[in-house]
Amino acid sequence: MNPADLGSLRDGDLDSRTERLSRLLDRAGTHGDESAADTLRALVRDYPAYHRTLFCRAMNRAAVFGDDSLEVPLRAALTDTRYNCQAWAAMGCTALGIRAAVPDLLPLLEHEQWMAREQAVIGLGELGDESVVPALIPLLHDPADWMRNRTAEALAMVGGDAALAALWAELEHRRYQRIGHVASALARFPPDVVIPRLTAMAGSDDPDRRYWAAVALGSTGDDRAVPTLERLQATDRGRTVFDGEVRAAAKKALRTLRRIQAAIAARAGS
Repeated sequence: MNPADLGSLRDGDLDSRTERLSRLLDRAGTHGDESAADTLRALVRDYPAYHRTLFCRAMNRAAVFGDDSLEVPLRAALTDTRYNCQAWAAMGCTALGIRAAVPDLLPLLEHEQWMAREQAVIGLGELGDESVVPALIPLLHDPADWMRNRTAEALAMVGGDAALAALWAELEHRRYQRIGHVASALARFPPDVVIPRLTAMAGSDDPDRRYWAAVALGSTGDDRAVPTLERLQATDRGRTVFDGEVRAAAKKALRTLRRIQAAIAARAGS
C-alpha cells in the first residue's frame, strides 16, 4: 500500500478525490495492482475517516479489491446510521459473500431509504438460507412493483419448500394483475417439482391461471413443458383480466424456452 495514495483520498476537493479513487479501482481491477487493492481495503477498514461518496463508489466495485478482512468494517457500516451508507455496505457484503452479515441485513428491510431495502433483499437472496424466508414473504405484497420483483428473485435464490409455497400462493391468488416476476421465480425451482404443478394449472378453467402457467413453463427451459405450451398455443382462446391472450403467452413462452436452451448449449460448448 502506498501511503501517498491513501492520503490523496483524504486531501483536496471531493472531485479530485473521486478521480483518484477511480484510478485506484481501475488499477486494482484492470491491472491487478495489489498496492491499489491494499489502499482500497484500508479505506473500507477506516471508512468513517473518508467522505461517504468515496465509500459508496468503492462498494460499487467491491469485488475488485475486497477480501475477508473487510467483514468487520462492512458489518459495522451496515448498522452505522450516522455514516448513512448502509445500502452500499449491504452491496459490499453481498459482493464479497459475507454470510455473517445476514442478521444485520434483516433490519434494513424496514429502512426508510428504498435503496437500503432493495440491497437488503438482494443480499438476503444471495447470502441467506431458509431462515430468512419469513422476513421476505411480506414483501411480495409491497406496493412497489420493483420490491415485489426483487423479493421474488430473492426467494427463488434461497429456494426450499417455504419459498416455493409463498411464490405458488402468489401465482394462484394473484394479488396483482401482472405477476411475471412470480412466474419467472417459480421457473427457477427444480423442474421435477414445478413442471407437474404448472402443467396441471395450465388445464385450469381460469384463463389467468393458464396464462401465467404458460409464462412460467417457458421460463423453465425444459422440454417437458413443450407439449403443454404447444397445446395452449394451438387451441386456447382465453383472455386474462388485462386482455392478454393465453395462446399468445404460450407462443412467447415457447420462444423463451428455446432461447434458454440455446444459451445453455452455447455455454456448454464454450
